[in-house]
Amino acid sequence: MKKNKLILVPATSANVGPGFDCLGIALDLYNEIEYEYAGEPGDFEAEIIGEGNDSLSKGKDNLIYISFKKTFDFSKKNPPGIKIKQTNRIPLSRGLGSSSAAIVGGIVLANEILGNTLTMEEMLKIAVDIEGHPDNVAPALLGGFVISFKENDDIISKKINVPEEISTTVIVPDFHLSTKESRGVLPKVVSMGDAIFNVSRVSLLVSSLITEDYKMIKSAFADKLHQNYRATLIPGLIEVIEEAGKMDILGTALSGAGPSIIIFHKKNAIFNVEKLTKILENNNIFSKIYQLKPIQNGVIFK
Repeated sequence: MKKNKLILVPATSANVGPGFDCLGIALDLYNEIEYEYAGEPGDFEAEIIGEGNDSLSKGKDNLIYISFKKTFDFSKKNPPGIKIKQTNRIPLSRGLGSSSAAIVGGIVLANEILGNTLTMEEMLKIAVDIEGHPDNVAPALLGGFVISFKENDDIISKKINVPEEISTTVIVPDFHLSTKESRGVLPKVVSMGDAIFNVSRVSLLVSSLITEDYKMIKSAFADKLHQNYRATLIPGLIEVIEEAGKMDILGTALSGAGPSIIIFHKKNAIFNVEKLTKILENNNIFSKIYQLKPIQNGVIFK
């Protein structure tokens, strides 16, 4: 394949505990996209290596191409024929933003071919139009720890750089959990008490990161809007979170829609992650462990 700029899109973890649909963080695990012009205008072909090589579409219903085409539509231009080589490292349907990485990858690829004519705000808006909510696509595009939400037709986002001393350990179970299924168990209405609970925890979490004062941060990862409901789909989740709370860490949360579990800790923290994976094994769930670092940049080019 002809060498063009290599596009690297990071994994992301949404919600970060209490920040349902509005908080997300970028992590240093990347999917790569390389492209070349091929065929007639509008043609598309994909080669997929790694995650999803036997399940993801290589045709025009590939999510990268859908996002690529939508970006050209937004710019009122016709797309050229392209062939991409897609190297996927982000596990699929595990709560680490694999679909957001594809969406953002397709958008920035289109913007590159268009001559980088779109603003970051325009690209984020296209991404949210496709994804439906900004919690994963915003950090994939912007990097860092991002607070984001929709307001009418606008996407409001605020990026916070994650302190260098913070790292993460992610427990990735060996089964897929679709966002649709995970959202399907959530209630349509929540109590005022649960809403207040989460507002207070989000406020504490954000202030703790900004001030780098972690004395109370473990309490800030608690949630009453989604994790307990999603636990019905992930046996052992609540026990893992409770056991992790006894360890020398900053906090633990379900990563996005799950089933992955993300543990925030200082770089040199020592804790027994095997004890946590054993809880899942007792529920017939086996896992891989990823050591991932929060990153300040989103999509990058090489």
